[in-house]
Amino acid sequence: MPAPTPLVAIVGRPNVGKSTLFNRLAGERISIVEDKPGITRDRIYSSAEWLDHKFRMIDTGGIEVGEEDEIVLRIREQAELALAEADVIIFLVDGQDGVTPQDQQVAQLLYRTRKPVILAVNKLDNPKMLQSVYDFYELGFGEPFGISSAHGVGLGDLLEEVFKHFPEDYDKDYAEDTIKVSLIGRPNVGKSSLVNAILGEERVMVSDIAGTTRDAVDTPFSREGQDFVLIDTAGMRKRGKVYENTERYSVMRAMSAIERSDVCVLVINAEEGIIEQDKRIVGYALEAGRAIIIVVNKWDVLEKDDKTAVVFEKTIRSEFPFMPWAPILFVSAVTKQRVHKILETVKTVAENHSMRIPTSTVNTIIEDAVTMVPPPTDKGRRMRVYYSTQVAVRPPSFAVFVNDPELMHFSYERYLENKLRDAFGFEGTPMKLFVRKRKTSEDNK
Repeated sequence: MPAPTPLVAIVGRPNVGKSTLFNRLAGERISIVEDKPGITRDRIYSSAEWLDHKFRMIDTGGIEVGEEDEIVLRIREQAELALAEADVIIFLVDGQDGVTPQDQQVAQLLYRTRKPVILAVNKLDNPKMLQSVYDFYELGFGEPFGISSAHGVGLGDLLEEVFKHFPEDYDKDYAEDTIKVSLIGRPNVGKSSLVNAILGEERVMVSDIAGTTRDAVDTPFSREGQDFVLIDTAGMRKRGKVYENTERYSVMRAMSAIERSDVCVLVINAEEGIIEQDKRIVGYALEAGRAIIIVVNKWDVLEKDDKTAVVFEKTIRSEFPFMPWAPILFVSAVTKQRVHKILETVKTVAENHSMRIPTSTVNTIIEDAVTMVPPPTDKGRRMRVYYSTQVAVRPPSFAVFVNDPELMHFSYERYLENKLRDAFGFEGTPMKLFVRKRKTSEDNK
């Protein structure tokens, strides 16, 4: 069974360059970087890839041991949570400062994790400073790796050591036609109960205590000739204050499941409705280009009349205006009401997610759309659409070649997207539209 994508936590005392390293590996500026201790408050997550190795990262707030300040305690709590869930830990220290008492205190915390810890000595921008690496042997984590995260120096050797500690089977996958489904959502909305209802047996531990599921667990099965894998998060969470903040914890679980899925089922608690955390979690699925279904669970608990479902659906559409294409199901894991519809819908949206349209057909739809509503002019100039083609699936992605991409207004781009949806449906899947300049013979000179 494939293992979840490995999780790498970058930890250390404040102001040693954790966010700079995180951003360098992520390839974009995600963490807030400021030369001020403690500026990174919460764990920040990202996917990364290096030499065909895919992994996830957590950037933590700096650990300040022994302080009683509320913010400091919160940062430490977040860092401890990251440590508990990480497969490998990068312990970052400042090579210009040498070994500090705070570094030694953080080291004491890391000893207790019993996780692989790779020591990275940062801010060695000048090669003459590399000799200071040896001072850090005293922290007890073996050979330190001298790096400069600001300039990208030494990161290859550091990551090669990190990769040595990844699970051997993490990059294996299921058969191509297997539909991988993740149930995502905040704690205590009934994800595990839904897994059991779909499977028809008690395969995942269910509890009323929010957040009692912990690690991603795959459940392969077949239904009517189609192979599925349900990715849920199962296993008892450890006790302690580290796990009190269940909403932040749910984001990390969801990211792991989303990345390994074809279809994401966002589960909402009918009793509690939609909160900001639901939007945050589904945002990751959208960014990843996954197909999405919205399932409202515990529908049996609500007192209903003939308008309840209509009103609830209207609320969902207003709260998630960026995905009007996502189907909505009202179900009950307890009574099994409409649970059978979940896999039926999953199969449909998975097919839409993988749908490929012939170029001739795409061109016809776009040409007709342009004829019906010509592109607006901009300072007397009008965009001309030459041809269009589908360039990828999962999600369906299209390239439209024009005379000048700067003339494509977002509202007209949305119009073309809607015309493609009108023609082909694409229920349950996001779409991508890339506007490209058509190369001419002049461009090749």
